[in-house]
Amino acid sequence: MPDLAATVGTARRGVAGRQGLDPRSKILLVLLVSLAVMSPGGLVFVPASIALATVLAVTERAWSRALLVPVAAVVMYVLGWVLPLVWANPVVTVVAIGCGYLIRFIAAFGVGAHLIATTSPTQLSAALRAWYVPRAISVTLAVMLRFFPVVAAESAAVLDAMRLRGLAGTTDLARHPILGIERFTVPMIAASLRASEDLSASAILRGLGSRRVPVSLDPPRLGWLDLVLLLALTVLAAASLLLPNPLTMVIA
Repeated sequence: MPDLAATVGTARRGVAGRQGLDPRSKILLVLLVSLAVMSPGGLVFVPASIALATVLAVTERAWSRALLVPVAAVVMYVLGWVLPLVWANPVVTVVAIGCGYLIRFIAAFGVGAHLIATTSPTQLSAALRAWYVPRAISVTLAVMLRFFPVVAAESAAVLDAMRLRGLAGTTDLARHPILGIERFTVPMIAASLRASEDLSASAILRGLGSRRVPVSLDPPRLGWLDLVLLLALTVLAAASLLLPNPLTMVIA
């Protein structure tokens, strides 16, 4: 028993040492950013949301996302706002209108990717239990969070197998696109079914269907980082409303 207590204490100290934002803060952040940028006047908050998503990616050292989010936003801005001023064309106008919506999704994706990348299913379940969310919803979201990485790994494995058999080349896909999609989709469906069965068995072993409330070694707790996030959101919202914003220009 002393060894078990020491092990649990060491695990708790290790978790406390690497604790970042509270999962509840990250969930609320995703909801607030999504509602803000998707609202009728949401373009006002898009630059601040993209800046926030980039900073969050840098803090977790996700350098590819830290580069992808602002670059994609700049491309959408050039196609949606700059190009119509240079070249007046009906096709350009349609592209500009589409970019005006896509840039909102880029901002929401950047913040949502931080939640997915830094929140484990256990932390998500603990945060939802702290909010007294019904178990049917919390368990479903936790299983979905585990399912996405499995699907990504299985898709990479299927593509590797197709490349080894010479079935994933650009020429073959251009000649037989339907056949190429079929060769990829059928193994993915079988792999997804196997993964879902494994995740269901894992959920049962972890006691997710039990009536007892599980105890988490990493319980959600608010800290100074959450306060910093709140202050940053307040500053960014004020700056978005007070400072001039190039995205509020009418798309020609």
